[in-house]
Amino acid sequence: MSTDRTHNADRRHLLGLMAALGAGAFVPSLARAQAWPSKTIRLVVPFAPGGSSEIVARSTAAELTKLLGVSVFVENKPGGAGNIAMGEVARADDNHTLILGHIGTLAVNPYIFAKLPYDPNKDFRPISLLSKVPSLYVVHPDVPAKNLKEFVALAKNKPGKLNYGSAGNGSAGHLAFEYLKATTGTFITHVPYRGSGPQITDLLSGRLDAAAIGAPAILQFIKTGKVRCIATGTAQRIPQLPDVPTVAEQGYPGFEMTQWYGLLAPASLPQPAAAKLADVTVKAVKSPASVERLSADAALVAGSTPEEFSRFIAAEQQRWKPIVARAGIKPD
Repeated sequence: MSTDRTHNADRRHLLGLMAALGAGAFVPSLARAQAWPSKTIRLVVPFAPGGSSEIVARSTAAELTKLLGVSVFVENKPGGAGNIAMGEVARADDNHTLILGHIGTLAVNPYIFAKLPYDPNKDFRPISLLSKVPSLYVVHPDVPAKNLKEFVALAKNKPGKLNYGSAGNGSAGHLAFEYLKATTGTFITHVPYRGSGPQITDLLSGRLDAAAIGAPAILQFIKTGKVRCIATGTAQRIPQLPDVPTVAEQGYPGFEMTQWYGLLAPASLPQPAAAKLADVTVKAVKSPASVERLSADAALVAGSTPEEFSRFIAAEQQRWKPIVARAGIKPD
């Protein structure tokens, strides 16, 4: 009996020691997650101010600031179709730098550029899909086309004479219009800019004939009559423009084009901090204030898990790879 009692005591001691060691390994990890963030967070937007990306980023940053208890500030860093900012953030190791991911930088640039300063699938931790933004096809009021049918007829009658602007090669607006050109069989000259802001300025002034722009950035100008919306890229009409038919409704069934934005962290961000950020980001995006702010601009609120966002990126890469090849999109 004495031997059995000794054996049981030794076993209990061993189990206790293992539990203590396990807890010891867990506590620092938990402490790191609870301690993060410890300073101001920088959210980099890889495009110029004035576009849909900035609207989504600032809305998210405002809510994250409330929930995390530290300031989250937005920094615009345009250039190189988003590659410059993506490359910089991929190498950031301060654990307090994030970036706004985008259809162009994550799903298109890998198939446009022979070499990138970042690997979209290895250098980042997907945190959450933030928002999907309807692409609106607009023209300057001087363009004699009241709808898509008239615009296509005009473009076919004057091949190459009409132009359209975008925020740059590989940008969402570039993709959206090339997709429309391929679908309608038209030739319209592309004029790339360094961001949506300068592009919109030239569209309003009449230097550009047309563009495909995310709803948040252009909706106010449509409502005031400074540009005319001839079609939406959504599957259904949007509530903000109930009288504007979709591309699909105007003779091109199955056509759909939306931009999207998500939050990414460098791969170096520790998993406990990434998990905390993912949880807080979903709450931020789905907060009443964020929903109201984004919905007012016709942006669709998402909010996903890292795993869901990762699968979404992979699906978008497979979707756009053949479209980019077919359109022959090349870097500047």
